[in-house]
This record gives sequence, structure tokens and C-alpha cells, in this order.
Amino acid sequence: MNSATMIDSATFRRVLGHYPTGVCVVTASAEDGAPVGMVVGSFTSVSLDPPLVAFFPAKSSGSWPRIQQIGRFCVNVLASDQQPLCRQLAAPGPDKFAGVSHRVSDNGSPIIDNVVAWIDCSLHAVHEAGDHYIVLGEVVALEVERPDRPLLFFQGNYGEFSLLA
Repeated sequence: MNSATMIDSATFRRVLGHYPTGVCVVTASAEDGAPVGMVVGSFTSVSLDPPLVAFFPAKSSGSWPRIQQIGRFCVNVLASDQQPLCRQLAAPGPDKFAGVSHRVSDNGSPIIDNVVAWIDCSLHAVHEAGDHYIVLGEVVALEVERPDRPLLFFQGNYGEFSLLA
């Protein structure tokens, strides 16, 4: 019996919504220099040797094919005070980077100002996985910009993390 027929998508999302995820913006620069980006809540470290990270864009994403074609990207870890920026960059449209302050990494990808951290990558591999892709990036540079609270997504809402005393 196929497990996909036994689990409905609403139950799957509800149950997995109990696991908090960080919120990142994956960015790249198009040939004309215009920034391209997508918000992801599915980012993880994969390997130390070589240094690899992964994220999981939906096959329906309009931004992912453009980033894939560019062949390099930067993962920008958003801070808890960057929820409005997250909403702006998650919206479809060509002007979603309007007013977004950023600089370009040595690898050519946008680093958004005031993020918690950034991880600059070259595209390593892409694998199909159901209705998503598994994207592996080889890390070429990374840095903590400001040691602040990251933006989290939990049970359909945004929040932040605080350490217990």
C-alpha cells in the first residue's frame, strides 16, 4: 500500500507544523545584476567535508529555476525583526527587492543587510524529491553578521527563539 494515499496533506502539514524551522532567503544575481530570491523554511547543514548545505524548493517555484540557472546562491538567515522583509520577499513579482538593502558577495550573490548570518554557495547538486527538489550547495564563504535571534516559523506563525535561563 502506498503511504501517500494514507496520509492526507492537511494532516501532514498540521503535524509537521509542530516542528519549528528557521526562515532564510536564498538569493542570486541574474545576468543583468538584478537580485533574485526566494524565502525558504527548509534549510539545513549537510556535511563538513566538503562543506555542504541544503534547501528544498517546491517544483512549482518561479524563482528556483532562475537561481538554478545562475549556479550559485547565498542563504541569508533572517533575524526575528525581519518579518516584514520576509513577507515582502515571499510575495511574487519582479519588484520584491524594491528598497531591500544588500551588497554582493565575492561569489556574486546578494547578501541582505542586517541578517543574522549568510552562507554563500556554489550549486553542487539537485535531486528530485516528490513535489520538491533537494538542492545541495557547496559553501564557499560564510559569516555571522549579527548574533541576534533568528526568525522562526512554527504552527503557521512567525516567532523568535530565546534561551532558557
